[in-house]
Amino acid sequence: MPIAVGSRVPNVSFKVIRDGKSADVTTTDVFAGKKVVLFAVPGAFTPTCHLKHLPGFLANLDAFHRKGIDTIACVSVNDHHVMSAWAKATGADGKVLMLADSHAAFAKAMGTASDMGPLGMRSERYAALVEDGVIKIFKVEDNTGKAETSSAEALLAALPG
Repeated sequence: MPIAVGSRVPNVSFKVIRDGKSADVTTTDVFAGKKVVLFAVPGAFTPTCHLKHLPGFLANLDAFHRKGIDTIACVSVNDHHVMSAWAKATGADGKVLMLADSHAAFAKAMGTASDMGPLGMRSERYAALVEDGVIKIFKVEDNTGKAETSSAEALLAALPG
């Protein structure tokens, strides 16, 4: 069962590529004292993630920032090299914080880990508003092949202000 609105995000570390090198980033680094839009995808470069979900957040960057969002972050059960390559391939590099949850520790702690058979453990698709580490809005898709409930547009419409 997914984590509830009002809960704190789990305390885990992610891998990222920063200045061409591997680095660890904790949930405290990402969320403390900030308003963060967080969206999760089952996998970088997969059709819905690559063609609909991430592009929606890129297209709405300015609208999110006008609503007071400090950071837009994407998390996936991929390694940090894949997440970095995906950011470069899509133009998200430097615009969306790409968080690698390679062992699904965050997905498991969020209650969104899903065994997708031959694809292995992945995250369910969702979008959330996290303020100072507390989940304020949490929209989980009922079908990971869709990006509707968790789309940038749906989350933007749900944001206060």
